[in-house]
Amino acid sequence: MLFFILFSLLVISFLLYKAKKNTADININHIDLTDNNSKDSFSILHLSDLHMENISLTPNDLALKLENKQIDLIALTGDFLDRKKSIPKLIPYLKVLQNINPKYGMYAVLGNHDYVLKKSSLEKLIDVLEQHNCPVLQNESRTISVDGKNINIIGIDNYSTNHSDIAQAYKKIQPGKNIVLTHDPNIVLEMEGYSFDYLMAGHFHGGQICYPKAFHLAKMGKLPRKNIIKGLHRMHNASFYISEGLGQTGVNIRIGSRPEIAFHKLSIS
Repeated sequence: MLFFILFSLLVISFLLYKAKKNTADININHIDLTDNNSKDSFSILHLSDLHMENISLTPNDLALKLENKQIDLIALTGDFLDRKKSIPKLIPYLKVLQNINPKYGMYAVLGNHDYVLKKSSLEKLIDVLEQHNCPVLQNESRTISVDGKNINIIGIDNYSTNHSDIAQAYKKIQPGKNIVLTHDPNIVLEMEGYSFDYLMAGHFHGGQICYPKAFHLAKMGKLPRKNIIKGLHRMHNASFYISEGLGQTGVNIRIGSRPEIAFHKLSIS
């Protein structure tokens, strides 16, 4: 009996060690949606769910993984942190991204964990992001011109905390391509009648702990109940992508999922 207990503890310890180690095993994913006949493309670095309280990737690690990358735009899709004391920890990561000097800027939306912060702390988080040249889009858009063509960067605020307002987010868009940033991808189910060319989100962490499926995500909306929790999908005749995120919530482990850095390439013509 004692041998069985000791063996079980050894197995559990090994599995927890592996699960912890998984949080530093970053997947670098490249999503190429350019047309075969397209002569121009637009590159986006997409990071989500940094969760400063539980992130195994250091700012220096991030800088090394992004070294010499040519990026047109950086998209940050929410859940930066949920404690005021974690805000200073975010700054070195923002400096790494700022130093990339993306040609058309860096934009962010907020996630459900960001809204855990008290109002003054949330305002501080937004200030820190914007001080590092990263506007936070709360149901609003920005229009950039790429080779004479309009691209609307549309930020839809977090769906699961009832902060989203699609109509408001689309209110000032210009004729052109629509790229949507949001945190909770379930919003895509509400977007019939609102055209988009590409949508990027996060929120589900790819399950974070899958055994073998992420059954615990069922409470997080219709998409996970359809096992749509990561990667590239289509709806309303358009593509959307769900990042597995960089950080973790709860226990800092991953089973059946990996942290992710995603590079997207889109046609602009």
